[in-house]
Amino acid sequence: MKDVRVTHIGGPTALIEVGGWRILTDPTFDPPGRRYSFGWGTGSRKRTGPARRADDLGPIDAVLLSHDHHADNLDEAGRAVLAGVPVLLTTRAGARRLAGVSADVRGLRPWEESVLRAPGRAPISVTATPCRHGPPLSRPIVGPVVGFALQWPGQEHGVLWVTGDTVLAPALREVPRRLAVDTVLLHLGGVRFPLTGPIRYSLTGRRAVELCALVRPRTIIPVHYEGWEHFREGRAEVERAFAAAPDGLGDRLRWLPLPAGG
Repeated sequence: MKDVRVTHIGGPTALIEVGGWRILTDPTFDPPGRRYSFGWGTGSRKRTGPARRADDLGPIDAVLLSHDHHADNLDEAGRAVLAGVPVLLTTRAGARRLAGVSADVRGLRPWEESVLRAPGRAPISVTATPCRHGPPLSRPIVGPVVGFALQWPGQEHGVLWVTGDTVLAPALREVPRRLAVDTVLLHLGGVRFPLTGPIRYSLTGRRAVELCALVRPRTIIPVHYEGWEHFREGRAEVERAFAAAPDGLGDRLRWLPLPAGG
């Protein structure tokens, strides 16, 4: 299983294809225009729709859901997708809330592992990685989030890591100690809300550079940077941050085109 194809659908949503597996991350397929409440007086409007409709994706073998309680990671159309998916991996709390929505709902804490298996395909090991979706002590407000590290037989250079929505918390520094990362799907956006001023709830370009300098992936794929009004840093800000990064780190950025058809 050497060849990996990643298709960015919009926001955090991406389709990962490897070894016959088709794995979807954080399904968001609602059309643009609606405003969503995120709780505690925060909210956001969706500005752009998905680059591809859910109906056009074909069969999905598994969904990796970093968290279920924010609509920019799981919206109403995304929830409809879950009903037809054999396996759903998410947080422990999310698995309790989504029990029964898919045939096999698995809740993971950071560093817990689950294996995707199917006849005729090599297994894929999925390890949950830590996230902190806001400042210190914010978890009771923002809720639990996990990332995912994917490993499979024949993987030459290291794991494929989906960071999930996170800031550069101390727990993320454990990732390069435990995992050799080849490709990272990097959740960005520098999320802020007027109610909480300068506090960030996802990686800025500058913090993303710090994280990637620790992890040293060969390929960096930005996601979760466009399509919503609470995303405060887009492609231009991220490119500037990586252009100033040492050791040619910016050369590892790969901006995936959003395919036509949304």
